[in-house]
Amino acid sequence: MKNEFDITVREIQLKDVDLITDYWLKSDPDHLIQMGVDLNRLPKRNKLVEALTQQVNNSITDKKSYALIWELNGKQIGHSNVNNIEYGKVATMHLHLWESTNRKKGIGTELVKKSIPFYFEKLKIKKIICEPYALNPAPNRTLSNVGFEFIKKYRTIPGTLNFEQEVNRWELTEEHYKALY
Repeated sequence: MKNEFDITVREIQLKDVDLITDYWLKSDPDHLIQMGVDLNRLPKRNKLVEALTQQVNNSITDKKSYALIWELNGKQIGHSNVNNIEYGKVATMHLHLWESTNRKKGIGTELVKKSIPFYFEKLKIKKIICEPYALNPAPNRTLSNVGFEFIKKYRTIPGTLNFEQEVNRWELTEEHYKALY
């Protein structure tokens, strides 16, 4: 894809907390379900704001989650985050383009490519895992396009917001990342 856009990635700041909170609490329910979200498990606004604020304020070695803001032409359009962080070892990545108008254009692929170095360099990890809902083609295609290796498909409850589902496990090792990027 020829880069026709100004695509940037940066660490989350306090000014982004309401945007991420709104994404989770105001998104079209069908979009959330397509990602594997159990709508009954969404937290209340104050709990989500509290968790995101704590994430911003924690030191890098104490973070339970670490988020990046995705921007297009200077406007926040999505985020990526990792959780299940074992500093210096491994983390699990999640991908979220907030508006459907920014999907299916290759923008997400470029944003993921720009996000990966943050995770390896800031968290000193050796591997990134990503386990999107198997029935959601966009993140699965993106992960393949940026160099993640497909490991397996299996049934699980992948996160605190999810229903039981089949996920595709993708991995990118530090060694493979360095060879690609």
